[in-house]
Amino acid sequence: MIVVVVSACPEGLRGHLTRWLMEVSAGVFVGHATARVRDELWSRVEEYIGTGRGLMIHTAPGEQKFAVRNCGHHWEPEDFEGITLMRRPPGGESADSPPPRKGLSNAGRRRRFGAR
Repeated sequence: MIVVVVSACPEGLRGHLTRWLMEVSAGVFVGHATARVRDELWSRVEEYIGTGRGLMIHTAPGEQKFAVRNCGHHWEPEDFEGITLMRRPPGGESADSPPPRKGLSNAGRRRRFGAR
């Protein structure tokens, strides 16, 4: 079983993926193929993804019964004693995002102190 998720990718890549997999939602492809075809598909994703993101989940031997590959994404799969977990970058999704605001939101203030 193979699941490929792409975002912000060229139409040509999506067209290439539909040759082997079924697109069940925008940018989400599902199917079953041999390991050789799966590896070729992933090499195409890495080659043509550009500035977009690609994620592949496929069956594999082991405790979880699946493996994760990604490219162009801030989250990285990391193995912890045989279990694959996704490591988020420190400090949130990206270093460019502003720090969270302190205190209550406007809705929280209204709820706490009454609507004005």
